[in-house]
Amino acid sequence: MEDPLGEHYIIELYECSHEVLDNLEQVQTTLLDAADISGATIIDQRFHKFSPQGVSGVVVIAESHLSIHTWPELGYAALDLFTCSKDMDIQKALDLLKQVFKPGDMVVEYIQRGLMDPTYRKNQRLHQYRQAHLAAGRQ
Repeated sequence: MEDPLGEHYIIELYECSHEVLDNLEQVQTTLLDAADISGATIIDQRFHKFSPQGVSGVVVIAESHLSIHTWPELGYAALDLFTCSKDMDIQKALDLLKQVFKPGDMVVEYIQRGLMDPTYRKNQRLHQYRQAHLAAGRQ
């Protein structure tokens, strides 16, 4: 089995506090803390507060990035965490996100990125496709 060049976590948070999701400082601090607690090396950051509501931001790390987009009016946040390091502790970052945003539901999808062996890549993609169809109730 081939090791991927990177790991990509797609994170969806539902039923979160509207106030937290619309608080630029709290969202920014949480993503920076998530990067730090996971063992990432922070390079840069950029966050923006939208009017009338919502926050988007990215933390560039030596290992890749963390990003967030919030919809306070829906209690929803979409995040992604991409790393090319085996040394990052992703679970610590996920635990912090749960602690701060307090989602009623949290969905995390995992994608292996940079599978260089064509045969293995094809088999992995086919497996992911089948899993997605089964989850959606399709055959």
